[in-house]
Amino acid sequence: MRILLLLLLLVPVAAFSQHFRKVVPKRGDVISTLLVRYGLNPRYYEREFVALNKPLLGPRNSLRAGKTYRLPARKSAAQLAAKKPAAARAAAGRAEVVKAVKGRSGSTAVLFGKYGRPTASDRALGGAVFYLMSGHGGPDPGAVGQYGNAKLAEDEYAYDVTIRLARVLMEHGATVHMIVQDPDDGIRDEGVLKMDADELTYPNLTIPLGHVARLRQYTNAVNRLHGRYGKKTYQRMITIHVDSRSAGLNTDVFFYHHEKSAVGLRLAKNIHQVFKRRYLRYQPNRPYVGTVSPRTSLYVVRNSYAPTVFIELGNIRNSKDQRRFVLAQNRQALANWICEGVINDYQRKTLEGQ
Repeated sequence: MRILLLLLLLVPVAAFSQHFRKVVPKRGDVISTLLVRYGLNPRYYEREFVALNKPLLGPRNSLRAGKTYRLPARKSAAQLAAKKPAAARAAAGRAEVVKAVKGRSGSTAVLFGKYGRPTASDRALGGAVFYLMSGHGGPDPGAVGQYGNAKLAEDEYAYDVTIRLARVLMEHGATVHMIVQDPDDGIRDEGVLKMDADELTYPNLTIPLGHVARLRQYTNAVNRLHGRYGKKTYQRMITIHVDSRSAGLNTDVFFYHHEKSAVGLRLAKNIHQVFKRRYLRYQPNRPYVGTVSPRTSLYVVRNSYAPTVFIELGNIRNSKDQRRFVLAQNRQALANWICEGVINDYQRKTLEGQ
């Protein structure tokens, strides 16, 4: 008995208890954004986080304001590698689904969900090539807003508008490449879009956790595709985001372009003009104050070979903007209006030869 007691006293305390870093989430955080902030990939750490903090979590494992949570201990590369095979098999399965239905345009029938692949009703955009990129994705949900008891994630709403835009562009004969692809969500008509982290970068790449690495991966995908087409081909990149500002600030759709890109500026202005007209028609008592401005500091604007327009749809944290986002018909209207501006730009290009 004395020998056993002596052995127990010699065992380090760490063998019985592990010290975890304690953190308080910021407003609008979900588990994935909290983990990303502290350099932990949700793919490997989210399940452990839930197990550590289950009594403190709200419905559907939501974070509670003002509560202190424990972060999982960071694992070694060898420990993470031991977990990787299952995740890799799941990713491979998703990639196989996307590859199996890949079409000539680089978009896929499965991406449109219940709406299915569109057929061209006219050739208003025949010969035009578009690269569509929704903001964030994979392990990074982007900005997150609180909507009653639910969370609204930027990447889900930006993606839904982007895939709707892809479909309507294809209806007018365009070739469309979806740079960020979610193989199982498709176009969704629900109000609150469920958050997930299974998006891929075209053609089937796992989206990295790092911000710059993710943007570089997206832009490289665009630039590789860009080289397939002739110099005279009308090629444009449109990237769609949802802004995050003070909850009290209601914002209109606004646009960024490269300061040295005349054609990028023209595309932004043509889309902007459509929004001004539509607001005048549907909200005559509320002036549209969305703007067009240069923003070369944005990575994808600066590094994409195709002329680029960066679109911010509104403020994910503002209650008025949120009411716009949760209505499927409003998300479709955003896609339709962007497409209308694109058609105007393409027709002007045809007339001016630029």
